[in-house]
Amino acid sequence: MSLSFRQIGLWAVVAALAVGALYVAFRPQAVPVDLSKAVVAPMEVTIGADGISRIRNVFEVSAPVSGMVQRSPVKAGDVVLAGDTLVAVIVPGQPAFLDERSRQQAEAAVREAEAALRLSEANIAAAQANYEYVRDQYDRAVQLERTGNLTTSKLDEARLLLEKARTAVVSALSERSLRQSTVDRAKATLIGPESPELSGLNTCCVEIVAPVDGSVLSVVSASERLVPAGAALLKIGNPQDLEIVVDLLSGDAVGLPENAVAYVERWGGETVLSAEVKQIEPAAFTKISALGISEQRVRILLDFTSDLTARKGMGDGFQVFVRIIEWRGDDILQVPISSLFRDDGDWAVFKVVDGIAVKSPVEIGHRNASVSEVLGGIKAGDVVITHPSDKVLDGVAVVNRQDL
Repeated sequence: MSLSFRQIGLWAVVAALAVGALYVAFRPQAVPVDLSKAVVAPMEVTIGADGISRIRNVFEVSAPVSGMVQRSPVKAGDVVLAGDTLVAVIVPGQPAFLDERSRQQAEAAVREAEAALRLSEANIAAAQANYEYVRDQYDRAVQLERTGNLTTSKLDEARLLLEKARTAVVSALSERSLRQSTVDRAKATLIGPESPELSGLNTCCVEIVAPVDGSVLSVVSASERLVPAGAALLKIGNPQDLEIVVDLLSGDAVGLPENAVAYVERWGGETVLSAEVKQIEPAAFTKISALGISEQRVRILLDFTSDLTARKGMGDGFQVFVRIIEWRGDDILQVPISSLFRDDGDWAVFKVVDGIAVKSPVEIGHRNASVSEVLGGIKAGDVVITHPSDKVLDGVAVVNRQDL
């Protein structure tokens, strides 16, 4: 049975549609990708680390003598003037309580000292009586010597005895002063906090004034307490004279240029503050990281270069995050760091040319967290694929994800 011309045409159309459907079903699909351009722009490489603000010069006021420091006349935040503002008062401490044994020993010592004092007074009386007798004998010897009834040698002996008697009186008087002091010292050991001798006693005190102008940063204890000499009482400083302390890995600190500029972020304010590296300490120290790794770190000191009004509210010991500029360039060809991948040990990117991904080796320079400097391999304006997946291969058709 022969087919008509119309039937042949219908079968031809059906065959063409089937072939077209198979082509659409099995042809390679374009891979959706994210695109970015290689641009020429300023670029910075920074080193980030947590830091702490601190007052540059902090003065610690300590007790010059042992005693009872009175309740603090100042509190944290008070403004003080050098040589004028009273910051602490120290009075003598109270004597300690005596237990029964110590009290009996002290009372026995008093009785012993008083007995010795009475003995010394008796010695004084005997010495004075002997002195008067010897003096009379000496006067009689002088009269006899004048009449020629006494030799000169006998007169000299009488004079010597008189001098010995006078010296004995002086010695006895000195011994009484010694015994009296011993009595006073023994009685002093009996004085306790409950003793009536302390009531109404006008005790002296030591008044301490601020050594510098500034504000009180902290007071060790606001209440009255007993302190030894050298004990810390309070700290004074100027809260506007701040610096930043950052601990960096020694390897990162080596590459920092002198007077490197830094950004101060996450300090509590809305603005990003500026600072400058003032000093890199010459000695490193060992610090254990949160992961338990032993690290060699170097302390970096930075000065604020922002106005005081820009960091209003910041004080001593505030936490900040610092980004120190290690390298900076003005006209730098750069691509997103996410567009780079390793290819046989070298760096490469996928460049998009007429909708086709073309693998292009590149030479890179400085890198930061977001972009990388390109020294060769592509030029400004080239479109590259960021975050290429395993579906992106050399020669594969791609389409911008944002156009879908």
